[in-house]
Amino acid sequence: MEDIGGRIEREVGSWEGVTVQPHRLGGVEFRLGKRELGHIHLEGWADLPFTSRIREMLVETGRAEPHKFGVRGWVSADLDDETIELFRLSYERARVAQNMRERADPI
Repeated sequence: MEDIGGRIEREVGSWEGVTVQPHRLGGVEFRLGKRELGHIHLEGWADLPFTSRIREMLVETGRAEPHKFGVRGWVSADLDDETIELFRLSYERARVAQNMRERADPI
């Protein structure tokens, strides 16, 4: 049976444009272009970057907690099926930013 980390890696890695690579501190990192969507640690949690407004909402609603080691601009969440939704939120934000950049600087 596949563990939750493997399930998250398979799901997030299947989204258009997402690359999966080893994270510099261990675990697995997900990127859309140069932008990191977040990463999972083998110890059983994920770290994801969000704006302060979104971070506050995620913490307030119990969907995430402040980053385990106090890194500003990031939240942490235990690995479970809802973690995929946090990665989806990070992915959608990155896609919007990518589309805006492409429109502002067409090649």
